[in-house]
Amino acid sequence: MKMKENTTQEKIVQYKKDLIHSYTILMAFIVLIYALIFTFLIPDKIMSWYLFGGLFFSVYSFFIIRKNYRIESLVHAYIIIAPIYNFYVMLAFWDNSVASFVWLLPIPLGAYIFFTRKYVVIYSIYVVLNIILGFLVTKIFHFNFQKHSAEDIKMTDTFLLLSNLAVFLLLVYFKDKIRKVEIYNQVEEKVKGEDKTALGQEKEPAFYEELFEKIEAEMKDKKFYKDINFNISKLSVALNINSRYISQAIRYKGHPNFNNYLNIYRINCVKELLDENDIEKVTLLYIYTEAGFSNQSTFNRVFKQIEKITPSEYITSKQEIDNRF
Repeated sequence: MKMKENTTQEKIVQYKKDLIHSYTILMAFIVLIYALIFTFLIPDKIMSWYLFGGLFFSVYSFFIIRKNYRIESLVHAYIIIAPIYNFYVMLAFWDNSVASFVWLLPIPLGAYIFFTRKYVVIYSIYVVLNIILGFLVTKIFHFNFQKHSAEDIKMTDTFLLLSNLAVFLLLVYFKDKIRKVEIYNQVEEKVKGEDKTALGQEKEPAFYEELFEKIEAEMKDKKFYKDINFNISKLSVALNINSRYISQAIRYKGHPNFNNYLNIYRINCVKELLDENDIEKVTLLYIYTEAGFSNQSTFNRVFKQIEKITPSEYITSKQEIDNRF
């Protein structure tokens, strides 16, 4: 169990490092595009140098520390520094477009991925205060920023919204991957030390609900049932969860056993294939083997058991209905 815990934590740490690496590349690309825009398309020398400077500093810093850094310290530093760096950009465009503070909106989501709820609240307040400060500064002081046309603002705002969408999608993608690993870990923690507990004696039914949702998601996504040799042991390996708890979760949801649960998926797959294909042009052998059955006798028996009619009766009934239309 200790080894599994270590493996889980290692996966989470690796996903977080992958997120930081991917985010750095994405932001470097976005800032580079902006710098080029303000160099060639919307000439603004100060903004151009400011963006190129930020790009160099961020990439060079990450290149120096990328092999040896504490994830939390790096993310804390970025979340604090990024709004400060963005402050000049926000002021420069405040009179024409307040969209520049949109860059600050992914920060609470980033904090949610890496830190506890306390820091999510703290950094959310930090973002709000940053925006309020920008508003007050523009009201109190007058700056001689370069003026931009409506067409220029439309161009930069469009790219800004698309860039932020890309950032949000990246954060959500990695959050989902991290969450999956955390769910596996939570499930293992819940069953830790309860190997002798009989079905129905678990204190938290939510445990089985959560595990069954994970089983359903994997079955639908990976279509394990199409594997003729698939069994509960292979599912256990795929989920990294003891097969006994998989069996209990399936029984908890009303299925007599794992084979019944698996066969329901296979029969539903057969019915979908019959709907999608002309039975006069494809063989029944193709249908049931594609759905995961190894031979026709097993297929006939299971189909009759679940659907209460034989495959031939089902096909005949389906053809009669189709002919009516």
